[in-house]
Amino acid sequence: MRKRIFEIIQIGQRGDLPSKAFDFFIAANITLNLLAMFLETFEELAALNPLFTVVETVTVILFCIEYALRIWTADLLYPGVGRGRAVVKFLFSYDGIVDLLTILPFFFLSGFIVFRMLRVARIFHLFRLNARYDSFNIIMKVLSEKKNQILSSLFIILVLMMASGVGMYNAEHSVQPEVFSNAFSGIWWSVSTLLTVGYGDIYPITVIGRIMAIITAFLGVGAVAIPTGIISAGFVEQYSRDQNADRSFDDIKSIGEIYASKENGMAGLTVQEIQQRYDMKIIVLLRGELTLIASDTLTVMADDILIVNSGNLIK
Repeated sequence: MRKRIFEIIQIGQRGDLPSKAFDFFIAANITLNLLAMFLETFEELAALNPLFTVVETVTVILFCIEYALRIWTADLLYPGVGRGRAVVKFLFSYDGIVDLLTILPFFFLSGFIVFRMLRVARIFHLFRLNARYDSFNIIMKVLSEKKNQILSSLFIILVLMMASGVGMYNAEHSVQPEVFSNAFSGIWWSVSTLLTVGYGDIYPITVIGRIMAIITAFLGVGAVAIPTGIISAGFVEQYSRDQNADRSFDDIKSIGEIYASKENGMAGLTVQEIQQRYDMKIIVLLRGELTLIASDTLTVMADDILIVNSGNLIK
């Protein structure tokens, strides 16, 4: 029975209807809990606060039951390490910390403000549920594959933020000492400018400061575009791989290369059009330093090299 409970409460067990139903039940429980927490902040709905309290109490009880079941079956999640070590390992894992932060604030609502703020941690419970499904896995794969490029771009943003923040402080402190009181004030302005938020609570009034603000604003557009472009390109690459994951190259007996140009009429055609016209199978395209999967809708450009498999290669 304990093994079966473990299988049910594990997330994303494909083909296991009770396990998938449990996932949807937990997702609905989290959504209901967050909705009650959100609605109780409206003064117009103060009369319904007792109902919201009941909803939150019931949902937290369900969270506690789930948390207890996961502790009870921890040795099945981490086999071979002993029951005690498995429990400790779960408690300090991402899932264990998220579960604890989900239920802990309920028992300290009247205490420190930090415990009341931790109620927002219940949202991360939804992330944990979604992390095992394909849609979220694509995001995680892209972030993992592009982490070095993303970290490099974030480092560039950090350097720009520090440089522009300190520079703005030096330019504006003498004329606005109460606004740019220290370097952190300059960094606050830099963040809102580089990230194109523009709160308008702090702004330069000197000529030098405004010139720096113009430069920083232009740099901010580029700084935001760098990680966005990296992530977008990663999504396109991952989507292409997923779309062509079922392609099989086991039947390749001989391959050849064809140089695509306007003279031989291939440049400007799609992969599908070339394959139909010349009775060949295009495997991949070499475009500069890129190797492209030969999807049917991909347009061949001049100077592309086609890696093909065909008994009727153009002479």
